[in-house]
Parts: sequence; structure tokens; C-alpha cells
Amino acid sequence: MFGMAIWALVVYLAVIVVGAVVLKRGIGESMVVAFVVLCVFGGKQFLSFLWLGIESALDQPVVFAALAFVFVGYLLGETGIISHQVNILNSLLGRFKGGPGYVATVASAGFGALTHSAAANAATIGSVTVPWMQKSNFKSSTAATVIAGNSGNGTVIPPSAAYLIVVGLATVQPNIDSGNTLLVMFVVAGYTVLWRLLCVYFFVRQGKAGKPDPASLMPMRQSWSQGWFTLLVYLGILIPLLLTMGPGPALFNSLFGEETGKALVKGIDILIWMPVLLGLIGLLVGRKQLPKSGKEWFGFVSKVAPRYKDIGATLVFSFAGSAVLLELGLDQQLQTAITSLHLPAILTTLIVVVVIVLVGGPLSATATAATIAGAAFAVLTAIGVDPALAVATIMVSISTADASPPGGPAIFIGSGIAQVDPGTTFKPLILYYVLPFIIFAVAIAMGVVPTPA
Repeated sequence: MFGMAIWALVVYLAVIVVGAVVLKRGIGESMVVAFVVLCVFGGKQFLSFLWLGIESALDQPVVFAALAFVFVGYLLGETGIISHQVNILNSLLGRFKGGPGYVATVASAGFGALTHSAAANAATIGSVTVPWMQKSNFKSSTAATVIAGNSGNGTVIPPSAAYLIVVGLATVQPNIDSGNTLLVMFVVAGYTVLWRLLCVYFFVRQGKAGKPDPASLMPMRQSWSQGWFTLLVYLGILIPLLLTMGPGPALFNSLFGEETGKALVKGIDILIWMPVLLGLIGLLVGRKQLPKSGKEWFGFVSKVAPRYKDIGATLVFSFAGSAVLLELGLDQQLQTAITSLHLPAILTTLIVVVVIVLVGGPLSATATAATIAGAAFAVLTAIGVDPALAVATIMVSISTADASPPGGPAIFIGSGIAQVDPGTTFKPLILYYVLPFIIFAVAIAMGVVPTPA
């Protein structure tokens, strides 16, 4: 029933899990070793598989975009741009019962839209909002749960590194309309943010939170005057979207003619221009907080450089591993294995979603995307799921990775900030942030959730 490619996937995942979880090695290092082991399944074609994977990875322009977002996230945090935005949100929402929890959720969505990193999301937003939640009578374990549960905003809001990997896969890219798929993802991401706000409401209703001390809140006029200009960074997202999916195409057509206009729109790669514009606007808005001397710039860059060690290796070798698995026929074998069960579409979808969530437990979102997303997309579209909805289903499933017990990085980040045993967050995370998103992912695939698809 299972072909060699499926067994190769099992071994590939096992090597990553043993390396990252059991041996406590970096995820990047573990993926390099797993990739080499994967190429062994090529037998006499070992060297050609090795070259195929690396060549495929280096040929992916989305690698640049994902790595650029790492720098953007660091830049926005170091220049105080995110802190100003959190202060505005706190002035706006902090006066309500459980206000800091709502602030943490909305802020994580805003930060996630800019930097697309679940771990950075938990660390940056958690360091500011966890103390506020604790002072507002949130239980420390609940505060840690909210931070870990919200971290998925950094993954599900496009164009995250995981999203870039999914839409760049050989089994996905030729079969989707990138503009429509991106629009669907923004709508679906909005639903996930609303659910996370409801989770905070449930926690407040359960009596696990109160109102913050009014003295700790900055007046709205003050926070707005000090930080309104930081909202300009969102132009880095809006401008590419308006040019490619808003009034931009019609404007280009009217100015340059339909043929030239279409060529100009096609030439605007939003996955490249978003991080570029965000970085440029961030440099402009936060210029007063930037280093002034060569020595200070060296220190600034040296702090961000280590962040590329794991994510760079993860991105490159996740694409490389995906290419080899595809060459071994994983998409067809997995599709055959699941469809041969002759299950109703809803049960087949549920199996795919659960597999993604289980794979995401020990892995990062990017590693999960590269490892299983191509095969999952093939199975979902084979049973009639719209390609854009298939991508959205996969992304919602992947977004649980960083908050899935017991290995989700955001769990340990949030628990560390709140100074609680990570085990106290496992049950609420599963009940409020993992199981609901499994159901939601299946509902998306079945077309139950209203979307522009």
C-alpha cells in the first residue's frame, strides 16, 4: 500500500524529530542531515538527487523574501515601531475587562502581518503584554496560553515563510492563481484572528482576568501622538496589493494599454516587494533609533545574523527535501494511498489536516510546509477541493505547529516570559487553539467558510 516515497517521508521526518527534539540539535542542522538521508533512497542516483535538491532550492526566489522578513522583524522591534503600536492598542483596548489579552491578540496579528514569524511574534508581543495581563489578574498560565495560541498569526497571515514555501512548491505553483490565493488567505487569516479574540473573551468570562490598573494606561492622545507615524509601515503591504489586485491593473491598462499594463502588473512580485518596502519604510520611520556609527551598525547586524543560521538552512533544505520527495513520487503515492481508502471527501480532508498537525508538532511551520504541503495539496485537489481553498486549509493546519504541545517553540517562549510550567498550557492550547483549527481547516476545504474563492 505504501510506496518507497512514503517510507522515505517517514524516515525523513524521523531523522528531523530525533535530531531536533531528542538530540536537541538545531532544526537547520537536523534538516541538512535528513536531506542527505533522503537522497540515499535514490540509490545509485544519490548524487543526482543531491544536486537536484540543492539546485531546486537555490532556484526559489521566495527564499529571498522569507529571509528578508527576518531582518524586517528585527528592524521593527529594535527601532521601537512595534512598541509604539502596542501602546496605541493598549490605550484603545486596555481599559476593557481583559483588555491586555485583546491587545496581545490584535498586536500579534499586526506584528504577524509584518514579520510572519511565530517565534518572534511570541517573544516580541509576549515580552510587552504578558506583564500587563498578569497585572490584570490573568492567571500566568492563561497569559502564556494566549501568547502561544496567538503565535500562529505569524504563520497564517500571508506572506509568511510557510506560505511562501507552500505556494512555491512544484505541485502547487502551476495550479493556483497567486493573486486570488493570497486574497483568500487574508480573509481566512481574518477569521483565525477573530477566533483568537473569542478565546480571550472565553478566558475573561471564566473569571480569569480583570481590568488593568488605569494608572498603567497611556492616554490615547499621548500614545497616538507618539506612535501614529509607525502605522505607515503597513503601506509596505498595501501598495503591492493595490497595484496587483486593487485599482492598479485598471490604472496600468488605461495608461499604457492592456498588453503593456498586464506585463507591468505581472512584473510586480508582491512576495518580493512586500519585505523590500516594509524594510525601506521601517528604516525611514525608525531612522532616529538606528545606529549612528560604524561600530554601532556592526553590533546591530551582528545581533540579527544568528537568526539566519537555522531559518536559512531550514528554508534551503526544506525546498531541497521537497524536490527529492517529489522526484521519488511522494505526491502520487500519498494521493493513491489516501484515495484508495475510498472515504468521503470530508473524512479524507480530516485525515490530511490531522497528518499536517501531527507532523507540525515536532517541526517548525516552515519545515512542515516543505515536508508535507505538496502531497497534501495533491490529495485535496484530487478530491475536488478548490486549489486556493486547499492552500488555505494547509496553512491553517500548519499554523498550529508552534503552539502544538509538547514541542511548539511558542509554548516555551510564552511560558518562560510568564514564568510558569509549560505543561500548564497544554490542555487549553489543545482545546482552544488546536482542535478548533482542525475543524476550521476542514470547513474551509468543504467550502463552508465564506471566502472569495
